[in-house]
Amino acid sequence: PSAIIRDATSDPRLADATDRGRAACRNVTGELYLEQERNAMSDDTRRASEAAFDRFVAEHRTSLVRVAALLSGSVAQGEDLVQDVLIRLYPRWDSLADPLPYVRRCITNEFLSWRRRWSTRHIRVVPDAVLADQVVDPWVDAPDPELWAQVQQLPRQQRAAVVLRYYAGLDDAEIGGALGCRPGTVRGHISRGLATLRAAITPVSEVRDA
Repeated sequence: PSAIIRDATSDPRLADATDRGRAACRNVTGELYLEQERNAMSDDTRRASEAAFDRFVAEHRTSLVRVAALLSGSVAQGEDLVQDVLIRLYPRWDSLADPLPYVRRCITNEFLSWRRRWSTRHIRVVPDAVLADQVVDPWVDAPDPELWAQVQQLPRQQRAAVVLRYYAGLDDAEIGGALGCRPGTVRGHISRGLATLRAAITPVSEVRDA
């Protein structure tokens, strides 16, 4: 019997099968290890993305809501605009190399098209500490209510260009990036918007004297 066992164990076919079994085990073990590493990497990436998102909200939410409120005409609508955009962008936040200009453009586009997407979404809840003491008053730098009432009457492209220039302090190229148009078109929007505002707020007597 021992000879039979030795002959069987020395059979090349059995040796090949054994080697294939060991190789298969190594492959399975390797795949499991790689999967664990990928999961760990994914968790690290997710945590880093969440931290970056929270920092962005803490640093920029107030100014973004102010701009959105000036565009839309109310703080409530401005908050809705910013929230909608941030909710949609959060799942791919880690892919945004420079998020502020992109978020600003998305907010402007949302205002211009005024699309409301209230479908079911995965909402990222920002910790309360991130939003602590963030009081949004879009009119803090706009003491003339009559002027801003006239701004709200401008066509949306002109209103956006005026708000982004004179409130957000963006240049022609940055405004063009937000509006999706060329700098020359931006200057045209601003020029026509300012002309409309001057005509609206200039007293009739001054127009006659001119």
